[in-house]
Amino acid sequence: MRLSPRHPRYASLRLRARLATAHRQGVVVSEGLIAQGRGEAFDYLLGERTSPAARRAERVAAEWLLAARHPVVSVNGNVAAIAAREVAQLSRAVPGLAVEVNLFHRTDARARTVARVLRAAGVTDVLGVRSTATIPGLPSDRARVDRLGIFRADVCLIPLEDGDRAEALRALGKRVISIDLNPLSRTSRAADLPIVDEVQRALRGIATAAFRRRASGRTARWTPFARRAALADALETIARRLSRAAAPRPTARPRRRVSRPRARGSGGRSRRRL
Repeated sequence: MRLSPRHPRYASLRLRARLATAHRQGVVVSEGLIAQGRGEAFDYLLGERTSPAARRAERVAAEWLLAARHPVVSVNGNVAAIAAREVAQLSRAVPGLAVEVNLFHRTDARARTVARVLRAAGVTDVLGVRSTATIPGLPSDRARVDRLGIFRADVCLIPLEDGDRAEALRALGKRVISIDLNPLSRTSRAADLPIVDEVQRALRGIATAAFRRRASGRTARWTPFARRAALADALETIARRLSRAAAPRPTARPRRRVSRPRARGSGGRSRRRL
């Protein structure tokens, strides 16, 4: 499909085309395409831009990842298809950040395919192709993790994640950072640090903040984060945009005709001076 950069939905259509290709390659499952459509709808409501509250959350997320002993980012098929380059950028920004493949609809072949996509984007070491540990209390394949990655992590960044696993990770005492465009999702509500932003923008925002923090020479610290206030801010942003969209537009007043005074002379016609 040929896409014109002048199309008003060019970026969105490019992303959809990329996901469709990833689906044919076995990176993304059909259910992942549905999830992408739901997220895109929330991005419309948020104005398709990073809000000031989300930007603050991304800066705190960078602090937490840099302060962690064993930080890890969990990558599923949609994240690999949409933001593999951003994951690679983040792994360079946060030294020691583990990148782990974790899939709900898991097969060994699909796990290897997702890992190849990540390596092609620049991730040097990918965990999770072989599961070596299990998260207790989870009935799905997302419980299968790598002992050197999610299992021992103290901070888990989980973009486009399931709510049940977010809750299970918190139950294990891990700090959970989520990226989810839906502020009402179980994932956002369960996370210690919910980021309500599109995954590419959020990962770039975290990486940029991490690079700047390291360049400053200051030690990263466990910055407090008001999770409920962040979710409330996202909902208020949606409410404001809906209110503006629903407000009636003022009707244009008809233009009044200005009558010009007639020129003096016979028949109202002006006389030309010779």
